[in-house]
Amino acid sequence: MGAAPSRQETPTDSSRAGDGRAVPVSTSSAASATGSNSNQAQSKRPPAPHMFHEIVAQEKTATAAELEDQVHGEGVYLAGKTKKYWVHEKSRCNCFMLFPRGLSITWSDDPRYWSWHPLKETSDSEIEAASLQNVCWLEIHGKLELSHLTPGVNYDVVFEVMLTEAAYGWSTPVNLRLKFPDGTVQERKENLQERPRKQWLELRAGEVKTQPGQMGEVEISLFEYDAGLWKKGLLVKGIKIVPSE
Repeated sequence: MGAAPSRQETPTDSSRAGDGRAVPVSTSSAASATGSNSNQAQSKRPPAPHMFHEIVAQEKTATAAELEDQVHGEGVYLAGKTKKYWVHEKSRCNCFMLFPRGLSITWSDDPRYWSWHPLKETSDSEIEAASLQNVCWLEIHGKLELSHLTPGVNYDVVFEVMLTEAAYGWSTPVNLRLKFPDGTVQERKENLQERPRKQWLELRAGEVKTQPGQMGEVEISLFEYDAGLWKKGLLVKGIKIVPSE
């Protein structure tokens, strides 16, 4: 009797060669290719900004991925909307805004001296601005953790303020100061007497450049109390820390 014909296996996944023959395709290879494509898609997301996870650690309003998208856009509000964090579009450096509710302002809890007003910060979000009613002792302090700034980058630190039409008492220059953890101080004066009214002004307090691993807080101040003059009409939006132009 002739030999029984051999049993032919039917491939579970195959393609056709040019001569019509079935050519098996490895299922594991196809899966590997799919996984590779997925990994490539994930790898297209740029690395997280410097100290991103530490900066947003207390924020529970969104996932880390959503917060990361926000910092590359309009920014993320931190600490009960007393601070804002965003990433500079071109340099990918961290930027911050410290709003008045997160600052130490002498007499700010007394409506005779300071009042609080809502202020549009973006098209759909408001913060509280501090409006000076009348003081002879002007003193505003803010603090920022140095390790949150991108190392090696020169930052400008500025107060954003506006003088109202009824402003008076600014013939004596105000003092602007940065005080670093090691005791180093930068200080300058700014004369507001001749500055324009009813438009935002940037009063430069100084410059910061951190090194990798540097920690501690820099204290940022605006003050004037030696002249004894009563002052009125200063609207304070906050302190901005952004890369130097």
